[in-house]
Amino acid sequence: MKNILWITLCLLVTVTVYGQYDLVIVGGTPGGIMAGIAAAKQGKTSVILERTNHIGGLPANGLGATDIATRGATTGLFAEFISRVKKHYVTTYGENSKQVKDCSEGFHFEPSVGESVLEQMLAEQKNITVLKMRQFDVLEKNITVYNDVIQSIRVLNRENGKTEEYKGKIFLDATYEGDLGAAAKVPFRLGREGKDEFGETGAGVVYKYWGGPEGEGTTFQGDNAVQSYNYRLCLTNNPANRTEIQKPAKYNREEYVSLIEDVWTGRHTGVQMLDVTEAMLEENRKHIAKGNPSMIPGDRWGIARITNMVALPNEKADGNNQHMAFISTDLPEENWPWPTSGWAWRDAYAQRLRSYIEGLFWFAQNDKALPENFRKAAKEWGFAKDEYKDNGNFPRQVYVREGRRFEGEYFFTTKDATASTPDQRPVVHAASITASHYAFDSHAVRKREPNRPHLDGFLSYPSQVYTVPYGVMVPKTVDNLLLPVPVSGSHIGFSTLRMEPCWMAIGQAAGIASALAIDNQVKVRNVDLKVLQSKLLEQNATLIYYRDLQPTDPDFKMAQTLGLLGYLPGWEAQLNKPVDQPTLALWEKLSGRKLTAEPGKTLRKEVLQILFKNL
Repeated sequence: MKNILWITLCLLVTVTVYGQYDLVIVGGTPGGIMAGIAAAKQGKTSVILERTNHIGGLPANGLGATDIATRGATTGLFAEFISRVKKHYVTTYGENSKQVKDCSEGFHFEPSVGESVLEQMLAEQKNITVLKMRQFDVLEKNITVYNDVIQSIRVLNRENGKTEEYKGKIFLDATYEGDLGAAAKVPFRLGREGKDEFGETGAGVVYKYWGGPEGEGTTFQGDNAVQSYNYRLCLTNNPANRTEIQKPAKYNREEYVSLIEDVWTGRHTGVQMLDVTEAMLEENRKHIAKGNPSMIPGDRWGIARITNMVALPNEKADGNNQHMAFISTDLPEENWPWPTSGWAWRDAYAQRLRSYIEGLFWFAQNDKALPENFRKAAKEWGFAKDEYKDNGNFPRQVYVREGRRFEGEYFFTTKDATASTPDQRPVVHAASITASHYAFDSHAVRKREPNRPHLDGFLSYPSQVYTVPYGVMVPKTVDNLLLPVPVSGSHIGFSTLRMEPCWMAIGQAAGIASALAIDNQVKVRNVDLKVLQSKLLEQNATLIYYRDLQPTDPDFKMAQTLGLLGYLPGWEAQLNKPVDQPTLALWEKLSGRKLTAEPGKTLRKEVLQILFKNL
């Protein structure tokens, strides 16, 4: 009995309750940040618990070339972020500066600028508390759940080693890994579904020429493989701001030697290789030996052989994995344990990944088995010395493209983002919380294999602008938990949702939904969707995309609301055009009422305004 009392007293001493918040958000990713901001606009308090010493996730760690295929499809707080980025460059360098041009309307930005803008957005909201260096571990002792309601969670303060307890009304998992949801025992998926499960294009084992067809080895069978991670590097070829990349302490040349033959022959993973013969590859070898760059169509030269670069302001580039290469900054297979491992393992892998990438760059720039002119071209690039000054100019955050995918009230697959023809829409979800658009995009799950056209799982398939239903972030279990980042979907379905603009928009919806659940004392899955959508529209979100509309248009809210109900099925709302007879008949069928309008004369918006008022 005395021992039990002593243990209890020790727990009381070492665990401190740090207050009650409306929202407890685990993860200072953009999705978590936007959730806090949206909730603050509804008068709710939030605490954001971030494991590192920096908020912002990937946009603050090198992902400066924003992943969105149709600009304007996703708006709301994401659009505000982009607008503030552009304003930064205009204010700092002048409206007609090269920096403003290179920021591409705010969609391209330096890591330090991305972090600064997000910090500014947070600082303006007095109801948000941001606590850095707070680590949540997936342990039963770190979460208290009673009757499917999370009461509190415990985190490690990495600065002083103490355990802190946080209580809240609604809890949000904004981690890339899905750690909070796992601790709450929400069912999740890892790996790849086979094509037989949902009939998805690109599902399962796929070896695909980049930009071309599937190749030898493709079976479409499911497995437990997780797509690879890397770091999004901030590179520059400006000598005044360029650091020389050093040979890492654990350099292993054997990891990179396959690049030698690739460079000399010009062999790569693109669709162009279907027309390249072995004789052409040997001729290219002779061509390069004479001091020339590769002449194989689609081949990259210099540092572009191992990293895909997109220009950023101030002579910098966002360096991602090179999709045309067999070996690049991704490190497949070794990351598979990441989603369900603890932070000790993750930190060790993060260091291994950094060493691997630094070794790859050093190899490309210095190994004498590579052509001299290739090495010279590669040496033109290095890390930007004015970024990540506290981390050796290297990103602080591993690019975790995919972790746990939770099974929510709605399960997103490729059918939600594709239509039978390009002029048609994918299914329109009446419960939409945002529109978004990016290709179905996955990186490799395995390292290079003999006689394969590409790495297993490295693929891209087209999608169309789609709507995201509220249910993708609502777990089937636990009544006060939302999952705005580790959302519900198949591997391929998730591969388009996993982009930061979409995560920001889902996070914004999560913040408003949390406020509504609190105000109405309902479970998160029972939030009034019409009210949620109305408040999202008040915050300039786009729920269904139209090419001829933007949130500032006077009839935007009307078109959004009726569009989700099927009144405007096309890609353009055409509000100022006369209504035709087939459209009028459709609207009468949908509304169940006779409409007074003259086809060919009465404007579409005039009829829709009447319908909107009578909803």
